[in-house]
Amino acid sequence: MATLFPPANGKVLSVGELTRSLKEVVETAYACVWVEGEVSNLARPSSGHQYLTLKDDEAPIRAVIYRAVALRMRFDLRDGMRIIVRGRLTLYMPRGEYQLLIEEVHPKGIGPLELAFRQLKEKLSVRGYFEPGRKKPLPRIPRRVVLVTSGTGSAVRDMLEILSRRWPAVEVWICPVRVQGEGAAAEIADALGFVNRLRPADGAGIDVLILGRGGGSLEDLWPFNEECVAHAIFKSRIPVVTGIGHEDDLTIADMVADCRALTPSEAAERIVPDRAKVLEWLGDLEGRLLSLLNRRVEQLGLRVDDLANRGVFRNPLERIRTEERRLDELVDRMKRAILKRAEQSQQKLERLAVQLDTLSPLNVLNRGYSLTNLETNRELVRSSESVRIGQRIVTRLRHGQIISRVEETRIETDPSANGEKSTHV
Repeated sequence: MATLFPPANGKVLSVGELTRSLKEVVETAYACVWVEGEVSNLARPSSGHQYLTLKDDEAPIRAVIYRAVALRMRFDLRDGMRIIVRGRLTLYMPRGEYQLLIEEVHPKGIGPLELAFRQLKEKLSVRGYFEPGRKKPLPRIPRRVVLVTSGTGSAVRDMLEILSRRWPAVEVWICPVRVQGEGAAAEIADALGFVNRLRPADGAGIDVLILGRGGGSLEDLWPFNEECVAHAIFKSRIPVVTGIGHEDDLTIADMVADCRALTPSEAAERIVPDRAKVLEWLGDLEGRLLSLLNRRVEQLGLRVDDLANRGVFRNPLERIRTEERRLDELVDRMKRAILKRAEQSQQKLERLAVQLDTLSPLNVLNRGYSLTNLETNRELVRSSESVRIGQRIVTRLRHGQIISRVEETRIETDPSANGEKSTHV
């Protein structure tokens, strides 16, 4: 018996028809599922979509997070992170593969906001945003303050009341912004940048900036945990004081700011001195100054009385006369010293004259000797070889000079030459 192929009652489906049928079944049966797994093979192309694989010990499943969903996520996915997601299954026709389209993501064991807070804190810490060395000091007495806060909340009213009460001389500007909700973080960051670019016409500038808001839930305070706000505070050339929420609320903005106050009211108290305490300090300073002045006046009065009782003021000419006598004595001593010194110098001069006379060549002439010099340069003639025939010479005697011309020169007898003489004519 022959077998028909395919069977007469069987329907042959194309691959596309089968895939479309499975797609309809899968997407209808699993339109909303919750899945827990570990992230792996995470990819973030330039399109903004995120592609990953969710896996456990039994099986993996491909998943995708489209850009619109990814932008709403408060934290970043990382390989190895365990998450719980809500999405729907779909079958990708070109490859015949099913995948999970993720619409909501929650980290396993921790809230998404808490995870986002930890991730941003770690990221900014590596960049040095929290370093104490980069934080600017606050001015002791600011002249102009800018409040970046909600223009209608209770926080701005509390800060204005405290500033005006503690230090009425301070000039306060308000830069109103939204402090919660979608887009609030970007608005706060823009306001911080705008205030830093301001150049007041009076040239005084802005001394300090307060970023504040009242209490609220973690979601309400979340704009102050956004990276754009942290970056704006980090780049601010004006010192930034934060007063966000209540005492237990800690935001990224608090950690980046130059000074963190526990509340907006405390932020206002920190930037200006207390007028009453300053006046009290000035009063105490005035009292101490007057006391010191009075004591100084008393000391000077005693000094004047002491000087008035001294003899120099009772008989002022006595000191002058004493000094005159002393001067006369000094003049007399000086004269005697000069005479004695002159006498000693005269005696020394006479001794030197005797010594000089003894050494003088003229004394030799007194004994019948003479001195002969060349007439031209007055050079002393010491040898017959130093003159030439016909050269004029001058012979100095005890009395007068003889000028003569050389006719002949002779050299003294050399004992080694057997008594022979040498004559130059």
